[in-house]
Formats: sequence, C-alpha cells, structure tokens
Amino acid sequence: MSDAIDIRRVVKRFGPFVALHGVSLAIRDNEFFTLLGPSGCGKTTLLRMIAGFEDVSEGEILLFGQNIAGLEPNRRPVNTVFQHYALFPHLSVLDNVAFGLKMQGVPEAERRRRAGQKLEMVHLSAFANRLPAQLSGGQQQRVALARALAPEPRVLLLDEPLSALDLKLRQAMRVELKQLQEETGITFIFVTHDQEEALTMSDRIAVMSAGHVQQIGSARDIYEAPVNRFVAEFIGETNLLEVDVASVAAGIARVVLPGGHQLTCPAASDAGGRHHLSIRPERVSLVASGGDLDVTVERVVYLGTDLQILARLDGGADMHVRIQNSARIAVPSVGDRIGLRIEEGAARLLAD
Repeated sequence: MSDAIDIRRVVKRFGPFVALHGVSLAIRDNEFFTLLGPSGCGKTTLLRMIAGFEDVSEGEILLFGQNIAGLEPNRRPVNTVFQHYALFPHLSVLDNVAFGLKMQGVPEAERRRRAGQKLEMVHLSAFANRLPAQLSGGQQQRVALARALAPEPRVLLLDEPLSALDLKLRQAMRVELKQLQEETGITFIFVTHDQEEALTMSDRIAVMSAGHVQQIGSARDIYEAPVNRFVAEFIGETNLLEVDVASVAAGIARVVLPGGHQLTCPAASDAGGRHHLSIRPERVSLVASGGDLDVTVERVVYLGTDLQILARLDGGADMHVRIQNSARIAVPSVGDRIGLRIEEGAARLLAD
C-alpha cells in the first residue's frame, strides 16, 4: 500500500516554543489514521500543517510524493472537518454541501447532483431543504462531513469532530465514520484526545505527547504492547508495578514481583535494574491461594457488566482488577486477603 502522507523530521516553532520536535511518520493511502494525545501534545498543529494552515519550521511533508511546502490550502487535495461545524446558517443543507463545489466553479446541475449524492451517503437526503438551525447536533455534523466529502478530496482531516456530541451520539457516529471511510476509500486523519474513539475506528494510531510521537501501531498493538509508561497509562486503564529485573534476553524479561514471585514477560527495554510492569486489570484473576500477588481488598465497585476490585499489596502499591459480573463468582469483601493471578503473556516490562 502506498503512502498518502509522509512526514519527515518535522519541527514546528511558535517563537521560542517548540510544538513539534522532529516528528516522522507515514500514513498509508485509504487508511483511517488517528493522532491521539492530551491537549497541547501537537496533534492539531500537525493536522493544520498537513492542511496548509500552518507552515513547517523544519523538515518536510509529502502528499502522495509531492513536497507541499508553500502549496496553498485550496490547492491541496485535502479537506477538513472541524470541531465546530461552521455551517452557513442562511443556506439550506443542500447549498451548504454544494458550497465548496460552487467555489471550484462546478456547474450548478453537477454540484447539486454531487451534493445530493453525499447527503444520501450520510442519510440526510430528506433534510436537503432545511436550514442548519433546524437540525440536531448529530445531523449538523453529518452535513459538515458531506460538505467536506463533496469535492472528493484524497485526504480528509478531522479535528475532534465528535467532541460536541453527547455520549450515545458519539458512539453511533464512530461506526458511521469508519463506514464512510471504507465506502469512499479516502484517507482519513482523525485527531482526538479520546482513547476509546481511537481504539474503535483506527487502522493505526500515533500516540503523541509534548510534541513527540511515542508509539505508532494498530489499536491492539498500542493497547497490548505499550512501549513506555505514558502510552500504557494513556491508553485504557493499567496497573503499574515497580519490579526488579532479574534478566532480559531476546525481548523476554524475568522479573521479581512484590512479594518475591518471579514472572516471565515481554520486554520493551533490555535494561536491568528497577522498571515498571504494565498489567491490564481485565488480565488478572482472583484465586484463594497460590497467586502471583497477595493483596488486601480495599473496595468492590459494581459496574453492571463488570466488577472492579481495588486492592493493595503489602508494600502499599495499588492493584485494580476487572472481572465480568456473574452469579458464579464469589465476590470478595472489603478487608479480605486474596491472591491475584496474572494471565500468561499479560504483563509487559516498559522502557521507562
């Protein structure tokens, strides 16, 4: 698969402040690629540089092999959907969708045909003659999507477009966005701070922090095999245990857990000494005895489908455990001493 975007050692400065520090990554054609990270990590700045709204301080960005430095935004085969949809309140839904085509000089009959086609794609054909104020937030978001898709860009940039929607609508729109990307074959580059959005929709994810790319991979790669503490903590919930590394060879570590038990696990670092072990709460089970860790139950939280058990090791470290709620499970009580067994392959030694 060829690359749609090739970002090479890109630096972005705003005066003395460096927003991006030599970022390099490649985004494949027809891929749903997500830039994920907390506010201020540089993800929106990078998106704006691809769109042409910000200049590159150092490095280069290639769009289908062409260096786009100096290429005006309206000359790039790229379109953007923003967090606030910026629909024209005085224009009908159909005219909003057709607006970009009108600016391109597309004849009226053709632009109405293409705008109507895109409205059908987002299931809003029946609303073509309404004004934006007569639509719900989710419907307005679909109009903004249709408008961005109407000129048939090769790359669609989406800057947190779901953040203004309520939870159920966000969940529904995740599915629709992924279906749209697959139907159109357009490369989608999606910016979000919401890790669940990223895991749900993305072919690949770049996790960013403080202007650096921490890790790039599939949702499974990022969740199951985080390279460092930041990624492990930012993507989902995890337990971080400080352990002594007894040995590391060929990417496999033997570590000493609190309490003295030894465990073999994949390692993101070949360094010895003390490092953090990442263990997802759903990969830990309760045992009466003979576990990898001995803990005291601090709290049991009922979450409907799941039970969350908060426990504490003798040394003071916390452990969170998630188990599926079932009548067959003997639920421990606060103050109980229990054992925890870590699933084989569930623990990962982090680089830092």
